[in-house]
Amino acid sequence: MPELPEVEVVRRGLDAHVTGRRILGTSVLHPRPVRAHPVGPDAFAADLTGRRIDAVRRRGKYLWLALGDDALVIHLGMSGQLRVNAPGDAHARHTRVVVDLDDGTQLRFVDQRMFGGLELRPGMAVCPVPHIALDPFDPEFDAAATAAALRRRRTQVKRALLDQTLVSGIGNIYADEALWRAGVHYAHPTASLTPDQATSVLAAASSVMAEALAEGGTSFDSLYVNVNGESGYFSRSLAVYGREEQPCTRCGTPIARRAFMNRSSHYCPSCQPVAKELP
Repeated sequence: MPELPEVEVVRRGLDAHVTGRRILGTSVLHPRPVRAHPVGPDAFAADLTGRRIDAVRRRGKYLWLALGDDALVIHLGMSGQLRVNAPGDAHARHTRVVVDLDDGTQLRFVDQRMFGGLELRPGMAVCPVPHIALDPFDPEFDAAATAAALRRRRTQVKRALLDQTLVSGIGNIYADEALWRAGVHYAHPTASLTPDQATSVLAAASSVMAEALAEGGTSFDSLYVNVNGESGYFSRSLAVYGREEQPCTRCGTPIARRAFMNRSSHYCPSCQPVAKELP
């Protein structure tokens, strides 16, 4: 699933192409991506017609188009993509929704697995996801307050980082990378983190995601691309994620992989020792 850097890459691409454009029409090629609309695909298409895209906004992994007072929330899910195309361009496989814009281009929603979708939320243009915490790229993000809140949790540090109500945008890849940079084991109890450790983990998450953003995000396959269909290249710079049994770039110890929350954690057993408080 795309994490903050990948969604921000998409947001920036959309902002450059669609902000200020007016929607002339919408074609729903498969009903599932608009399943949240209460009256069905035809009503969804009608409700978008004539709308002006005032802004492209994001919080954490959530992306939306501001349409006057309303928000068109875009759920990328596991494989959702947004492509900007000319009308004559061949449709990518799994194209589900096509939006015609007044400059002659099209915004296409492509989703192989169809876990994602488009949802119109009236009156929520400012923020349709108020339950989601601020992310480290938000100018109002308070790192000190978030570090303190992290230490008040009674859980493991990686579980806390993945909790989007504490800090948003961090997923499995960047949690592993941040914890390696900070030298903290993924299962370290949050309550026993020192203030410096908590601050270091959040700073590492911010820096690794900023570096990923500069390289267009992390792509392991064709499911994540930007609005022009291009992949990101940060996978070449990952220190632990996906590098099981390869040498740690800091100490040479083979990277380990362990099952964690129905996914995996990658870490260096030497650089990230198990805390004494752990059983």
